[in-house]
Amino acid sequence: MGEATREAFGQALVALADRFPELVVLDSDLSKSTMTAEFAKRHPARHFDLGIAESNMIGAAAGLALSGKIPVATSFACFLVGRLETIRVAVTLNRANVKLVGTHAGLGIGDDGASQMGLEDLAAMRALPGMTILQPGDGLETRQAVEWMLGHQGPVYLRLTRQKLDDAHRPDYQFACGKADVVWLPEPLPKNFQATVFASGGTVGGAIAAAKGLLPKGFAVRVVNVGTIAPFDVDAVEDCAKDSARLVTVEDHNIVGGLGSAVCEAAAMLGLAKPVVALGVREMGESGTPAELYERHGLSAPHIMAACIKNLA
Repeated sequence: MGEATREAFGQALVALADRFPELVVLDSDLSKSTMTAEFAKRHPARHFDLGIAESNMIGAAAGLALSGKIPVATSFACFLVGRLETIRVAVTLNRANVKLVGTHAGLGIGDDGASQMGLEDLAAMRALPGMTILQPGDGLETRQAVEWMLGHQGPVYLRLTRQKLDDAHRPDYQFACGKADVVWLPEPLPKNFQATVFASGGTVGGAIAAAKGLLPKGFAVRVVNVGTIAPFDVDAVEDCAKDSARLVTVEDHNIVGGLGSAVCEAAAMLGLAKPVVALGVREMGESGTPAELYERHGLSAPHIMAACIKNLA
């Protein structure tokens, strides 16, 4: 087991603080949970805790951005994106260079339950023009995504996990915004695949486990990590559809408006006559362990395996 992407995020902020002297971090009484406490300890003059007042935090971040700073505003994904109106006006309308970081995304936060789970945040943020949306699949990708985010001019939403994630990438991986990357291929490499699975964030590990589990059964499945939700890599969908009997998406997010929707939109825009099976959350969240909730809501490896091969000739 690797690390939670929120942990990698906190480490990256500390590591990059000297390289980006205009970096400032804003919290809403959750620095221990968002993993910004170490940054606050080392750089107290560059950290601002605005209390349980997320709208005020976002507005302050926009002001700091328009003053030349690089503000990183953090909270739980559900609390942060729950202030969509403020994000829309203060950040998007002004094209402010604000970095919004939502931790504790999805069912994977576990026992805290529905009120703490960000399950609709991708849909909301995808609707905002000019918003870059990043959802890394492991710690290595997170560190590189944070570095890219701080150097990018424009608003960014970074979606992170509470739960620890298995390493999905090789040590030589290089993050590229807007580009999906293949994290699993069967050996020997087949001419055609039964399915290509598009996964993101907390579901990447389960997708790889499903692909590995299907290989001894004679099914070749490719796994693609989508670390950038917007701008979306339409070319990856087109390329994978050429040699896959079907496309499968799996995400720890509401079935509407997230990764599955992005893949289906791309397939429709390209005119692909290719079936897409979308796995996502169709109900409100609930309390339980991450493993229990992934199984209950159809996101676990066995469910992904079934989506890849069910009713295939």
